[in-house]
Amino acid sequence: SEVDVRPLMFALREKGARLCLPAILDKTTIVFRELVRGAPMVEMGFGTVGPHEEAEELDPSLMFVPLAAFDARGHRIGYGAGYYDRAIARLADKGLPPRLIGIAFDCQEVAQVPDENHDVIIPEILTESGLRRFTAS
Repeated sequence: SEVDVRPLMFALREKGARLCLPAILDKTTIVFRELVRGAPMVEMGFGTVGPHEEAEELDPSLMFVPLAAFDARGHRIGYGAGYYDRAIARLADKGLPPRLIGIAFDCQEVAQVPDENHDVIIPEILTESGLRRFTAS
């Protein structure tokens, strides 16, 4: 199962951060819509909900990236659709590459994740043991 990031989101909101959640537009695209307290939420697929289509789209400067597994090089296995890799590439193409932090449990670390040229390396992973930083290899 995935890490519950709601406590982290609440803490960031208390510090004044603007929050956004992914919204699936089609089979290849996600955007990030502002999460406003009390605003309507809609089903997004994959058992998730997100802000309604009228919510403002944001380009996040910090992105918590979900993953199924990761290795000590910062490579990750996502959930198979490539949404995050494409969204991160799109932000980088706009000159707005976000700081990327993977969110995982320690037990999700594996010896090596198979990687491809289009895969985005996650330089930091936050687990219950703390924040780990990886250097490019």
